Amino acid sequence: MIRKLKSKIATSFRSKRINVFLLFLLFSFLILIFSKLSKEYTNTIAFEIEKINVPEEKLILKDSTYLNMTLKTHGFRWFRYYINKPKIKIDFSKDVTQKESVYLWNKSVAYLNNTQFDKQVQLLSMTPDSLVFRYGENMVKNVPVKLNADIKYGAGYNTSHPITIEPDSVMVIGPHVLVSKINVLETEQVVLNDVRADLDFKTKLELPKKSKDLKFSDANVTLKAKVEKFTEGTLKVPVRIINVPSGVNLKYFPKDVNVSYYVSLKNFKSIKLNDFKVICDYSKIMENQSFLVPELIEFPEMVKNAKINQQQIEFIINK
Repeated sequence: MIRKLKSKIATSFRSKRINVFLLFLLFSFLILIFSKLSKEYTNTIAFEIEKINVPEEKLILKDSTYLNMTLKTHGFRWFRYYINKPKIKIDFSKDVTQKESVYLWNKSVAYLNNTQFDKQVQLLSMTPDSLVFRYGENMVKNVPVKLNADIKYGAGYNTSHPITIEPDSVMVIGPHVLVSKINVLETEQVVLNDVRADLDFKTKLELPKKSKDLKFSDANVTLKAKVEKFTEGTLKVPVRIINVPSGVNLKYFPKDVNVSYYVSLKNFKSIKLNDFKVICDYSKIMENQSFLVPELIEFPEMVKNAKINQQQIEFIINK
């Protein structure tokens, strides 16, 4: 028993000694790394060029993409550069001069030191010391957005006005050969069932598959609609005959037809008989045809599924 106890104590002591050793080893390593990163180093690294404020109508061709910078700075900054690819900004609204088909950039080391590097970084040299950016003309086009939707409303529900799309058009910028082929942008298919509440949500646009060289002012649009409780209404609307030849005395029956429609409860009382117009066009009669076909040519925008419940108007000609 005493031997087992001594063995456990010895094992525990050795384990603690090992843990203390590893802890000191870790601290030593961290101190060494900190010491190395605190020192200054001189090195050359490629900076990616970030083009900003490029005129929308210009297409910068991919010629000059990197600047090789020789810097003197501490190890922490170098460590950051190696993790995240460094970038140098070129502002096309003030840093370049424009010639026939190129933009020219030529900035001094002193200028870059003062504008894009802090005091902990010293820029010693850069190559090349000037850059040439070739450009082409972009096409800018405003393209309408089309809703691609399958929306089924709950029983007795509908919208008084069409679904609005915000924005209803999108600006497309890119090479003429690509932009000229885009005449409409559809939304991703929206499928909704048993809708009983107002609509207000975002959906994505179906952008062209090869859209890498294109820019779109929006990739998403918002769909909005007020969903209301609807009811059915019916009105007896008088029929008017048009294009009757001079000298033809026409008698027809019935003089009125029933027009059914759906409208929101809120607007039900505002619907008036004069809002509807039904005609029969005599000039559309086929040979030996003994009836006229009524057409609903006017009805309020707020009503849905307006239709005439009678498809024929009988007539006779009195000589």
